[in-house]
Amino acid sequence: MFQYEKRLVSKKELKSVCGIPYTPQHIGRLEAAGKFPKRVNLGPGRVAWVLAEVDAWLRERIAERDTPSHDPSF
Repeated sequence: MFQYEKRLVSKKELKSVCGIPYTPQHIGRLEAAGKFPKRVNLGPGRVAWVLAEVDAWLRERIAERDTPSHDPSF
């Protein structure tokens, strides 16, 4: 699994490989708010994300969905 931890995904792959439906602008807002994994700057105009970090972020979202809400309004 060591190679998986170092694998990077591009903006395009966030959508096609990971299934992230957000626009690049929204991903930037989430990153700035600390709510999405930070990008890795690879060079001028080229960024990517660590696949293992994006996968962990997705698993957290799924876990939140599967956790019963304690909000009495539901």
